[in-house]
Amino acid sequence: MKKTVLAFSRISPAMVERLEAHFDVIVPNPKAGDIAAQFNEALPKAHGLIGAGRPLGRKQLADAALLEVVSSVSVGYDNYDVGYFNERGIMLTNTPDVLTQSTADLAFALIMSSARRVAELDAWTKAGNWKASVGADLFGTDVYGKTLGIVGLGNIGAAVARRGHLGFDMPILYSGNSRKPDLEQELNAQFRSLEQLLAEADFVCLVVPLSDKTRHMIGAAELAQMKKSAILVNISRGPVVDEAALVQALREGTLRGAGLDVYEKEPLAESPLFELGNVVTLPHIGSATAQTRDSMAYRAIDNLTAALLGKRPQDLVNPQTFKG
Repeated sequence: MKKTVLAFSRISPAMVERLEAHFDVIVPNPKAGDIAAQFNEALPKAHGLIGAGRPLGRKQLADAALLEVVSSVSVGYDNYDVGYFNERGIMLTNTPDVLTQSTADLAFALIMSSARRVAELDAWTKAGNWKASVGADLFGTDVYGKTLGIVGLGNIGAAVARRGHLGFDMPILYSGNSRKPDLEQELNAQFRSLEQLLAEADFVCLVVPLSDKTRHMIGAAELAQMKKSAILVNISRGPVVDEAALVQALREGTLRGAGLDVYEKEPLAESPLFELGNVVTLPHIGSATAQTRDSMAYRAIDNLTAALLGKRPQDLVNPQTFKG
């Protein structure tokens, strides 16, 4: 008898077909009624879950008696109660590395668009305001040669650093839990404490996972340490930044600007951030290219397939749960 896989976010017909080579597959259908209700009804049958964006823990998985693995189509796994997974012996997999380059591209898009006021001036132009040469009040700031500070020099942070150093001749500063000698040599990256980095960098890019340690690691005190001319870019997780403190700094002009792809609450239908011209806001699209999302989904399928066939998945977050 085949094991059953339940999807908890959209997957393409091609991906369903790939899974059906080994498993029975259930994909909730929005045309058939409430998605959450369909998911909950199918959950007791599921040996494996695949998807992204849904919090899963003790409460949500109480009826998932057969569950062996959750395959997340994401790098971050803060939506999942890993302690509970370990308690139950449920494997958790993610999709690291696959989205590194796409997410780094987006980080640099936020750097460029914030510095050169792209979104603000696009709206200004389309509103019919371009009736004479642009004056100094609409000038942006240079990126080339400016100092780029990266908080969290992992795979994505390193990819952002390479774009800055090799493409824009930017001196690279970084902070984190450990030194990166190889990247220090490759990019002439300089290690700094967080406080030093905030004080020295013209652009500060946040690329850290969400944890108790990183939640609100950038608050009012940290924003006050940054240059008044600096720009903050967040592509990690929204709660890494105290959003209220950021809004205040942007309103008062103690920070030049910000580029955000993530927020404390998502999705974000309304926010005081939307009233500010000196912030670029995107709807959490760090990896949202067709090619990257397909690659992530197929990697997640490979992880799930391995787990349910008794093999160790490539991207196992909690290795103590593997009983092979």
